[in-house]
Amino acid sequence: MEFMNIFELISSFNSYYCILVLMIIIIITNLLVKTNSLSSSKAKKAPEAPGAWPIIGHLRLFMSKTESPYVTLGAMADKYGPAFNVRFGCHEILVLSSWEMIKECFTTNDALFSNRPDPLNIRQMFNCDESLGFAPYGPFWKEMRKIAAQQLLSNQQLRLWKDLKYQEIYTSFNDLNELCNKNGGTAQVRMDYWFAFMTYNIFAAVVAGYQSKEPKSAVVGEQYKKAMEDLLHLTTVFAFSDVVPCLKWVDRLRGLVRKMNCCREELNSIAEGFIEEGRRKRRLREGDGDQNFIDVLLTFKEKSQLPGQDHDAVIQSMVLDMLSGGSDTTYITLTWILALLLNNPHDVERAREELDAHVGKNRQVEESDIPNLLYIQAIIKESMRLYPTATLLPRMTMEACEVGGFHVPAGGYLYLNIWKIQRDPKVWENPSEYRPERFLTDGKEDMDVKGQNYELIPFGVGRRMCPGVTSALQVLHLVVARLIQGFDMKAATPDGKADLTEGVGMVTFNKNPLEVIMTRRF
Repeated sequence: MEFMNIFELISSFNSYYCILVLMIIIIITNLLVKTNSLSSSKAKKAPEAPGAWPIIGHLRLFMSKTESPYVTLGAMADKYGPAFNVRFGCHEILVLSSWEMIKECFTTNDALFSNRPDPLNIRQMFNCDESLGFAPYGPFWKEMRKIAAQQLLSNQQLRLWKDLKYQEIYTSFNDLNELCNKNGGTAQVRMDYWFAFMTYNIFAAVVAGYQSKEPKSAVVGEQYKKAMEDLLHLTTVFAFSDVVPCLKWVDRLRGLVRKMNCCREELNSIAEGFIEEGRRKRRLREGDGDQNFIDVLLTFKEKSQLPGQDHDAVIQSMVLDMLSGGSDTTYITLTWILALLLNNPHDVERAREELDAHVGKNRQVEESDIPNLLYIQAIIKESMRLYPTATLLPRMTMEACEVGGFHVPAGGYLYLNIWKIQRDPKVWENPSEYRPERFLTDGKEDMDVKGQNYELIPFGVGRRMCPGVTSALQVLHLVVARLIQGFDMKAATPDGKADLTEGVGMVTFNKNPLEVIMTRRF
């Protein structure tokens, strides 16, 4: 995570008086928080990790440009146990690295952990009050979640939209085949880019009925890619107001708030473009029923069935939730899956044997084949175990409670270290090794990623877990199966191995481009 060095910023102020005011504010806020916490409960607190500095707490431990926060916290869990506190300025955060404790949270006290903290990047770049992803837990959020689960992302609705999804997958693979054909059956392809544009096109089709061959779709796709790059960067920049809320003026002074507002305007503009395109196509086929995500939302608006006061803002937020939550996480996961397969060709061969047995060589693998492809399912699970896109799930308690016998105050912060839990040696033998076969033995045959097995929760857990898990899994399985069936693949590196170096941040992304030599098999 690219935290700005606190001392570099402070040294940029010429006034010693300004420095003194900053220090006094932080010290007083810390004292007030501690006093309130001690007076609110007699229960014991989780141990605080050593190494906290006055005023800034443990913040300096997370300023590294070479190690991600979830890795740092994972190493701390090895030293201090599965539950410990760290301090970021005035905020005390309980870090959980035990699947048993997380199960306790979301079976016994699920409702209490259904709120999320609202850091500056979320407040400034999203319409939080109208967003399913970021709205506070309450009547609005419950109603939107119900609409999402029963109407927008239900299995029935996904079946109605499957032709939109299949068409974009077919188009992407057809383009890949043509590229290989132009070069004698083999082409070097930047596969992380290919995944990014394919997943964007899939979700653009489902959301607004865009077709990737339309010139306008390509232009919007480039705008969206740039906006998402800006958003991902800004989510990694340290904000002083996240440490001490009254220091937002510092974030304004350094231009961070302005940059976030510009990103928000760009994202909202893209969402409005999607909505207008949805309205245009809806008018052209009047009477043909709801054919995409925006159609359903507009029908709800016309019937006054959307919650909230500003229905246009609700629709805009839902479109952004769908795009950002669906396309980006899916392409990052696909990139990891392929990189791991390139370095483990024996797993590719085993998956092909399974495809030959259940599908044959005379037709393409279809979604209906996936339930029979257990090894490909295991490949997906193992890749998401090692490289979950969501590494640290933030939660905020709605009431004071206990977790693992430790007191958590009302409004207290929790970080669930998903990355660490999914590498727990008590659960996973040789946890750092890539071994898909582990999901075919050792009692893990029925383990899935849908939030019921707390040892494996890459999509999150509880009421706030990703609502699009079914849609994402459909894309992941079908794309991976078709790549294995249709292409011989080798990393375009001197040793033929993909670089698995992780970028630094809150998301596990491959730091380097994934250049692959793709050769058609048929």
